[in-house]
Amino acid sequence: MWKRRKKRVRAVRLELCDVCAATFPQDEAVRGYVPDSSSVSPRNDWFDGLRLITACSTEHFAALRKTYQRRPFTQEELWAAKVDRVLTSGPPVLTFMELECRTGLDEREIRRAIAWHNEHGGWRAMR
Repeated sequence: MWKRRKKRVRAVRLELCDVCAATFPQDEAVRGYVPDSSSVSPRNDWFDGLRLITACSTEHFAALRKTYQRRPFTQEELWAAKVDRVLTSGPPVLTFMELECRTGLDEREIRRAIAWHNEHGGWRAMR
């Protein structure tokens, strides 16, 4: 007897709109980067200071972009995020020089990042 072949159903990956929380197929997403000093990339430091946003429409994308444009970009906040990334991933940092090498920041920038973070709730407030 002949057996019927089952049709393969292709799984559709869904995205979530950052504005309305609607779900929609991944290939319909409107995406782009916006400046955000609180955002660092876990894998690629070229994207530090940029946040990838996803929306279901160009209107929602524009609304998100406008929201981020109103938010001030604070260099010390970005530096603090870089320090936090190094302190919470990989091998422990043992010296200040090691922290400088792993963050790409100099001592003055690291001290300003620490001061900024102390003024804004400490290291735990970042997560």
